[in-house]
Parts: sequence; structure tokens; C-alpha cells
Amino acid sequence: MRIAVAGGTGWVGKLVVERARAAGHDVVVISRSHGIDLTNGVGLDDAPRNVATVVDVSNIQTISKRASTRFFETTTRNLLKAEQRCGVNHHVLLSIVGIDRVNWGYYHGKHRQEGLVLAGPVPATILRATQFFEFAVQSLTLFPGPVAVVPRMRTQPVAAAEVAAELVRLAEGPALGRVPEIAGPEVLMMSSAVRRVATVRGPRKFVVSVPWPSAAGWSMANGGLLPAGPGPRGTLRFGQWLTETAKTDAAQ
Repeated sequence: MRIAVAGGTGWVGKLVVERARAAGHDVVVISRSHGIDLTNGVGLDDAPRNVATVVDVSNIQTISKRASTRFFETTTRNLLKAEQRCGVNHHVLLSIVGIDRVNWGYYHGKHRQEGLVLAGPVPATILRATQFFEFAVQSLTLFPGPVAVVPRMRTQPVAAAEVAAELVRLAEGPALGRVPEIAGPEVLMMSSAVRRVATVRGPRKFVVSVPWPSAAGWSMANGGLLPAGPGPRGTLRFGQWLTETAKTDAAQ
């Protein structure tokens, strides 16, 4: 089948594209580097043409409620309109576990995006995922210096590749609305995961775990980002992933 991946050049999008092509699908990549801009609709008129399913993993790096909401409202409306014009019959959205329980700026935009998709003109499936393993690396390297400050957070991280595989599986089937949340096989404190990254992969830093002084911080520390019920679970554990990526880095 013909699948379009919005945000297909991002690090999650690339995995979705690779997985879909490996499964034999014809893949259209929707991204600025391919001449398609979701924020203003440039190049979007024909991008979903003859496409059966669109997988949306597009993203913005922000903690601002206003910026997040503006981005996801604009891009989602533009994408859904293009899908409707082109006769797309399935829209698959990647979202985040806990966005309706943790009152954090970025999550407001994702929650609004979910609402637009479910109320939109194209039958949809929404998959919520927990934090990816790579989030621990990002937390360690976000700012320069010898100290990494990490919010106190209980998480059940999952391999991005396993989420990509689940997205492609869902894209191959009918629209299902909200589906069970995907997570990894073990619950960790994020600070513990970041310390393991510092030890095994580097850079070596002193990791400090601090509670966010807000209701959102309390929710993160007390399981607000954990899956609320049963669902698909990844098989790759964080330690395995970290060892494998450290070996890959050393070989490059």
C-alpha cells in the first residue's frame, strides 16, 4: 500500500519510513526537506494523493503551551484537509502517554491535536507511547557543563524502533480510534536511566534529580506518565539498548 509519513525525516519518522519500506510499502515522505511544509501548506496539496494511510509523527521542540498548541493545531488542520481532498481513508497519529494527566505546556498541544484528529474528517487511529530510550540521552546532553539536571519522573521507556513497528502495523489496518498505549518492559526513574547513559556512553556528568515545583512535576514523579492499562509492550530493555548503542558509537 501507499503510506505517507508526516515528519518522515525526524529520528522517529526515519524509523517509520524504514519499517514501512521493509514491509514492502510505497512511502511518501512529508517534510520541509522534501518541499512540503505542514505549517503553511506549501507542497501539501498533492502529497497525500493516492495514499491509503498517513502516519503523523511530526513534532516541535518546545515547552511552551502557546507554541505547542499553535503548531499542532495548524499542522493537523492542514494535513487533515489535504487528506480529505485526496481521499485518504486512515490517519494514524503518534501521541504521548499521560498528556491528559500531566499539566505541562507541550502536552497541551498534543492533547489538542488528539481532539482535532478524532473529530476530523478522516478515520483515525491514535497510539500513545511512553518516553523513548533516547530521551535519557537528550536529558544528559541538553545543556553543556558538568551537571545534568533531570526532572523527577517515573517512566516506562520504550525503544523508538518498536513504536515505529507498531505504527506501521496499525497503518496497515482499519482506523480504530484510541488504541491501547505502548510502553517498554520496565519502570525506571528517569534520573537512573540518565546516570546509566553517563556511565556507559557519556558524556560523564553529575546527574541531579529535582522535582518540578508544580502539579505537573508531582504527576511526573508519581506515575502520571505511566500507561493507564494493558497494551503492547516492547521487549528491548533499556540496558540492552544502551549497550548496543554504545557499541555502535564506538565502532563509528
